[in-house]
Amino acid sequence: MTDDKPTITNHRVVSRQAWLQERIELLAEEKDLTRRRDALASKVRDLPWVKIDKQYAFDAPGGKKSLSQLFGAHSQLIVYHFMFDATWSQGCKSCSLIADHYNGIIVHLAHRDISFVTVSQAPLEKLEQFRTRMGWTFPWVSAAGTDFSHDFNVSFTDHELADINSVYNYNAKPYPIRELPGLSVYFKDHRGDVYHTYSTYGRGLEDFLTAYRYIDIVPRGRDEAHTGGMGWVRHHDRYNEENFVDPWAEQPGITGPLPL
Repeated sequence: MTDDKPTITNHRVVSRQAWLQERIELLAEEKDLTRRRDALASKVRDLPWVKIDKQYAFDAPGGKKSLSQLFGAHSQLIVYHFMFDATWSQGCKSCSLIADHYNGIIVHLAHRDISFVTVSQAPLEKLEQFRTRMGWTFPWVSAAGTDFSHDFNVSFTDHELADINSVYNYNAKPYPIRELPGLSVYFKDHRGDVYHTYSTYGRGLEDFLTAYRYIDIVPRGRDEAHTGGMGWVRHHDRYNEENFVDPWAEQPGITGPLPL
């Protein structure tokens, strides 16, 4: 894969003392952003909850599991809605980038009373094959045959794709693809009742992409204008593949970049 690197020209060059003065001024803005992020996170936790009375039966290694069982021994559950349509040959590359980030931290989350499970529409056999290829160890279950992904606004029927009332990321408009990404949070109380507490979609998922935090601080930044946003992303084992095709592009009638 080729990667054109535009030359950075005419950037300011100053003395160390002048640089330090500007850096200290910027630090004040960074600290303010940190405090505002803390306040926003508190508002996320303060959102009201919605009790889930609907029953879901996920296909998991070892047999069927209910939503309650996905919690394991924990009272808090994070679900990553991974784009993997039943007709695709592999999982979404951008979701794979996010999965590369959370695969290694699940053991740490478990020590904060958090279970983390990935859910997709593809059949379990496809999920297991792709997980093995990617070297991931996180729990991954299939919602095939359930309303789960549809109920949490990440999966759409062909009819809904053309419907202006289809809702994704809390906006109603038609979308061109059956699967879209998201992340949802649930809580289980001492009685075993399960509640939906939070969901985020689209660019709301960037907070979980640590790679972008690093990319944002280097001189060229994201430099994505010539790649159509995340057009540069590949599965981590496919960066040397010249003829890489986005998995979601296998869906008939899909052209152009994925709009999020």
